[in-house]
Amino acid sequence: MLPELEVEMETGTGKTFVYIKTIFELNKRYGWSKFIVIVPGVAIREGVKKSFDVMADKFQDDYGKLAKTYVYNSAHPQDVKDFSTSAGIQVLVMNVQAFNAEGKGSAVARRIYMALDDFASRRPIDMIAANRPILILDEPQKMEGRATSEMLPKFNPLVILRYSATHKTIRNLVYRLDAIDAFDRKLVKKIEPVCIDVSNRAGVCQYVYCAEIRPGKTGTEAVLEFQVKRRDGEIVNETHIVRERDDLYVLSKKVEAYQDRYVVSELNAKDGYGTLAFENGLILSPGQVVGDVSEPQLRRIQIREAIRAHLEKERRLFAQGIKVLTLFFIDKVANYRTYADESDTTGTSGEYAQMFEAEYAKAVGDELGGMLVDSALRKYWENISAKDAHAGYFSEDKKHKLVNSKEKDSEQNKDAYDLILKNKERLLSLEEPVRFIFSHSALREGWDNPNVFVICPLKKPDSGNDVARRQEVGRGLRLCVNQDGERIDDPAT
Repeated sequence: MLPELEVEMETGTGKTFVYIKTIFELNKRYGWSKFIVIVPGVAIREGVKKSFDVMADKFQDDYGKLAKTYVYNSAHPQDVKDFSTSAGIQVLVMNVQAFNAEGKGSAVARRIYMALDDFASRRPIDMIAANRPILILDEPQKMEGRATSEMLPKFNPLVILRYSATHKTIRNLVYRLDAIDAFDRKLVKKIEPVCIDVSNRAGVCQYVYCAEIRPGKTGTEAVLEFQVKRRDGEIVNETHIVRERDDLYVLSKKVEAYQDRYVVSELNAKDGYGTLAFENGLILSPGQVVGDVSEPQLRRIQIREAIRAHLEKERRLFAQGIKVLTLFFIDKVANYRTYADESDTTGTSGEYAQMFEAEYAKAVGDELGGMLVDSALRKYWENISAKDAHAGYFSEDKKHKLVNSKEKDSEQNKDAYDLILKNKERLLSLEEPVRFIFSHSALREGWDNPNVFVICPLKKPDSGNDVARRQEVGRGLRLCVNQDGERIDDPAT
């Protein structure tokens, strides 16, 4: 049986840094020099390679040597030769699909098991195995299939080290840094959940959403969304500020559902959260909805609240040079961008994109209408349009259409995953207008941006899938950086 050790570290606490440091320590103490980092997909593979490059100077200062890193590519056998024959620390990074398709799949995927002329009729896997490498599995919970388990022994590893925040199977756990420890050590951000509470009361068909309760110039006021009748008779949802004794029937231009039922009797914001009471006995707090709430209405509320949370973060962090990012997870790409037919390569904005642009324009307009906006932040908001503020990060098909990203990673769709990753550093710049990112499933494991502050799931929760939820939340746990790339981890700031 292969010796295997497991390390569990909460997402965002520097797992990649830890196993790179482990590589250098094992080399320093025991002279071991051949390491293979195996990852579940192209996105993580490219992220790992970049981490080695970015941290090279740091480890050279600490250990006086560099690690030579290769990304396994079956079309470049010379890298395998160099990995096997060169002195010093040699690290081969490969995604699992490169070796777990023996006897099936594409010829490219099987080349590691082929006798090649470039290897004097030897197989690449045999040359690698002769080194007795140490295998490091990054996110092993994504690689627990039978094919992978059967193929790992072919590398003839000295030991297998598994690093993850969400192990599915616990074998020999040697270290655990859980969520509580990570927060106590100030290694991750604090999580502040905001929930939308929907109450469908019997006999109540009207819709009221309480967005906020706050002190106002003339007393406590609430921000409510409810139905309003236009001049043409159409009933639409609008947001209004209400105070004590306001009547929703009057404010709604006499929508019958509110008649004699929704007069504000009391507003309370003293406890920092607030309640609103109507004369009919209904009491609402911020985030609560009453009445018939459709799926589109609920998603619009979520988008609105995410934008409000984002703008509040920008108020607090802009002066420190910290770019704020918000991440939306959606159920299908068609909700963000739609295509008329196969010949349509550009597409049009989907339902969520349209909701976002409308809500963003209104929210920023409300903020700019206030008096307490820093001049630099005001200019920043004024110069970014609703359309430029958001982008979708998905895989692309051959016609450059956005598609769902659940297909297996392969060399063929490597370009699509490069697209997801290539703008990560640019997103941290305040000169880049994109601050809101819509994703289907590509931005979980392998996409790490420290400046994600708000995460909004525009989809039904995965029933019982705690791993997926933890990975999604993990995208926002990392400590942020400023415009100079300096990590902002001082509790005072």
